[in-house]
Order: sequence, then C-alpha cells, then structure tokens
Amino acid sequence: MQGWVTQLRKGLVELSVLHVLRRGESYGYEIVQALRDIDALAVSESTVYPVLTRLRDEGLVRVREGASPEGPPRRYFSLTPQGRLRLAELSAHWDLVVDAMRRLRAPKDA
Repeated sequence: MQGWVTQLRKGLVELSVLHVLRRGESYGYEIVQALRDIDALAVSESTVYPVLTRLRDEGLVRVREGASPEGPPRRYFSLTPQGRLRLAELSAHWDLVVDAMRRLRAPKDA
C-alpha cells in the first residue's frame, strides 16, 4: 500500500508545486514545507527540487536569486504565463480524473 501512495504523491508533485506557486513567489524549501503541511502530499526535498528544475527548463517557472537572512542566497520561483496555463490544464484534467473516480466508486444502482 505504501508504494502505491508514494507513487501517487510523486505523480501529483508538479500539480501541487504549481498550486503553491499560484499563491506567489516562493523559495524551494518554502514549497517543500507547504506540501509537508498537507499529510497526503508530504514529499521530500529530493522529489521537489528536480521538478522545480524541470519546470524552469520548460519555461513554466522563473527563478531569481535573493538574499537570505542566514546562509547562502535563496532561489525564488514564480509562475510564468506558460506556467499558469499548464496549471489550468493540469487542474482541468485532475477534475476529470476525480469525477471519473467518484463515478467508479458510486454504488452501481446510484
């Protein structure tokens, strides 16, 4: 069961990261924390950072470096217009999947 849950979480990382960034600019660890705060989405840094790199490479997020109150500079991520479009597309598809699962789970005579 745990393996299935892990794979489901990994499959939702891109959509989840885009939703976090919809709220505004965020640095990597802040994104990880936002996802960890939701038990069903809790993922590790080693899962989120490669997704952020891929999203950057695809032009879906922009990155800027900014000072950190402590330690090295932080990398801040924000959605590009293409990232907002991808979020809308993924969210629409997610809604279709959720609706399909509800219908499959409904009693046969309902």
